[in-house]
Amino acid sequence: MSKTRRMTMGQALIAFLKNQYCERDGVEQRFFAGAFGIFGHGCIAGVGQALQQNPDFRYYQTRNEQAMVHAAAGYAKMKNRMQTFACITSIGPGATNMITGAAGATVNRLPVLCLPGDIFARRNVAPVLQQLESPATQDISVNDCFKPVSRYWDRINRPDQLITSLPEAMRVLTSPSDTGAVTLALPQDVQAEAWDYPVDLFEKRVWHVPRNRPDITALERAAEWIRRSKQPMIVAGGGIIYSDAMEMFKQFVDQTGIPAGETMAGKGSLRYDHPLNLGGIGVTGTSAANPIARDADLVIGIGTRYSDFTTASKTAFQNPGVRFININVAEFDAFKHSALPLLGDARATLEELGMLLEGYTTAPAYREHAKQLHGAWETEVDRIYAIRNKPLPSQGELVGAVNELSSPGSIMVCASGSLPGDLHKLWRSRHPKNYHLEYGYSCMGYEIAGALGVKMAAPDRQVYIMQGDGGYLMLNAEIVTSIQEGHKIIVVLFDNFGYKSIGSLSRSLGQEGFATRYVFPENGVLPGDQDGVDVRQLPVDLAGNAESLGALVIRCKTYDDFAAAIKKAEAADRTTMIYIQNDRYVNVPGYDSWWDVHVAEVSEMPSVQAARAEWEKMRAKERYFL
Repeated sequence: MSKTRRMTMGQALIAFLKNQYCERDGVEQRFFAGAFGIFGHGCIAGVGQALQQNPDFRYYQTRNEQAMVHAAAGYAKMKNRMQTFACITSIGPGATNMITGAAGATVNRLPVLCLPGDIFARRNVAPVLQQLESPATQDISVNDCFKPVSRYWDRINRPDQLITSLPEAMRVLTSPSDTGAVTLALPQDVQAEAWDYPVDLFEKRVWHVPRNRPDITALERAAEWIRRSKQPMIVAGGGIIYSDAMEMFKQFVDQTGIPAGETMAGKGSLRYDHPLNLGGIGVTGTSAANPIARDADLVIGIGTRYSDFTTASKTAFQNPGVRFININVAEFDAFKHSALPLLGDARATLEELGMLLEGYTTAPAYREHAKQLHGAWETEVDRIYAIRNKPLPSQGELVGAVNELSSPGSIMVCASGSLPGDLHKLWRSRHPKNYHLEYGYSCMGYEIAGALGVKMAAPDRQVYIMQGDGGYLMLNAEIVTSIQEGHKIIVVLFDNFGYKSIGSLSRSLGQEGFATRYVFPENGVLPGDQDGVDVRQLPVDLAGNAESLGALVIRCKTYDDFAAAIKKAEAADRTTMIYIQNDRYVNVPGYDSWWDVHVAEVSEMPSVQAARAEWEKMRAKERYFL
C-alpha cells in the first residue's frame, strides 16, 4: 500500500500546487508563482491556515478580488502562459467579484486558478453568511456562476475528491489549446476537514507543454495554395508570441515576402520597422494593412481567433475568391472562415511550412507595393506624433511621447476605452512584450491590476499603464498592493472628463454623446457630448486620489510637461502617476475600416436617421466565408 499523510483539504491543496512544474523545449519552471488572496470566513481556516504553514508558497495580499485575477492573467501573459497564480477568496461577494476576471482570462486563453470559498457541504447550518439560497435545490451556490467563464469547473464536496480533481485542473491549465480560468469551488467546512492523502500526490510533477504539428497532407495543400496565390497576407495573432515563434515568423516573412497585419494580441510579433509589417488590421487598423486585406486572395491567420475588430465585422476581406489558411493550436479557431486548418503550434508549423515553400516568394511588384504602404504609414504616425494641439494635447501625440521617450525595454499595458484603438494604430513595438493589450475582453479596470502582474513577471523593466479616467475610476486599488510589495509601476492617466471612446461612438451613431461625460445634470438631464456645450465639471481630483493611495504624482499641463515627466517617473523609487488632461474630441482617423454597432431602426432624431442609412450601406458589405 502507498504511504499516506493526514492533512486537511486546504493543506493538501497547497502542498500539491507548490510541487507542480511545466516544461517546454527543455526549460522547466514552477507553474505557480504563489497565490493572491483576500481572507474571509469562507477560506481563512482552511486554505488560509494552509498558506500560513507553507511560507515557501508565497501569499500576496490584494485589495480587490477581480483585480487579483487580472494580475494573475497579466503575469501569465508575460510568461507566455508557462506560469501563473492561484487566486483565493471567501464565499459570497469575494467569490463573485472574481467572475469578471475569470471571464477575461478565459476569453484571452490565459491560465488562472480560481479558488473561491463555498457554502457548507454538510448543509445543517445553512443558510450561512453570504449564502444565496435556492428554493429549487440545495446543490447550488453563487459559484455556479463561474461555469460559463471557466475552462474547467469542479466543487470539492469531500476532501478525497481533491485527489482526482487537481490533475484535471492542471491538465487544462497547461494545455496550449484549452487553457483559461479553472475554478475549484471549496466548501468552507471541507477545506478544514482531514483525509489520509497518498504522499505520491505531493511529489514533484512536470507537465510537458507540447509543440504539436499539423497533418502533413494539410501542410502540403497549404503550401500549394500559397504558391498559387497572387496577393497573400498574414494575420499575425497572439499565438505567435505565446508560442515564442517570433524569430521563426520573421524568417517566414523574409523568406516568402508575404506582408503581415497584426491583431491586438499579435502586435509585437514582428518589429514595427520591418518593411513588410503593415501594422494593425481591422477596425483599428492602418492605411497599410487594411487595403492589403481588402484585396487579398489568401489570408494566412496565425494564432488568431478572428474577432470582429480583426475582421472589421466581416468587411475587411472583400476579394470574391478569398481563401483562408489558419495555423492554430485550437481546432475551434483553426476551422474559422471555412479555412484550411493547420492544427498545431505556431513555431513548429511555420518551420515545416517554410521548408515546403523553399524557393517561393511573392511577386516583386506586390512586395514593393506592401513596402510602400508601410513607409507611407510610418509617415502618418510621425505626423500624429508631431501634433501639438491647443489648449489641451491630443491623445495621439501623448501616445507618441510615451512610445518614443520610455525605456527601450519597457512594457505598455492597456485594456479599454479609446486608447486601445489609438495604440493599435500608433504604437511602435520594439520587442514582443512592448505592447500588452487585454482586448479580448477589453475590461475597464484591468490596467493597473494587470500591470502589477506584468511587473511581478518582469521586475527589471519599466511598466507603463496607459489609461483614461473612466478605467481608472473602475479599479485602482492595486496601487496600494504595488507599493506594499515594492513593484513600481507608472500610471499614465489621460483625464478627458468621461468616456471618450463611447462618447465618440455615440456621436457616430447620431446620439450626441448622451451620458458619456462626467458632468452635473442640468434640470435632471445629463448633457450631450457636443464640443463647445457649456457644462459643469465634477470636482474630482484623480491625481489627489492616487496620492492618497501612496503613489508619487506628477501633474502635467502641456506636452512638454508630459515629456519631462516620463523621465522623472522612470527615475522614481515607487509607483508613480503622470496625470494630464487631454482633448476628448481630437481623434486618430479611421483607415478604411468599419465596426458593426447597430443603429436604431426608427428614431425621431435626424442624426440617428442619417447614421442608420450609413449603417445599412456598410452592413451590406458583411460577408460569410463558406
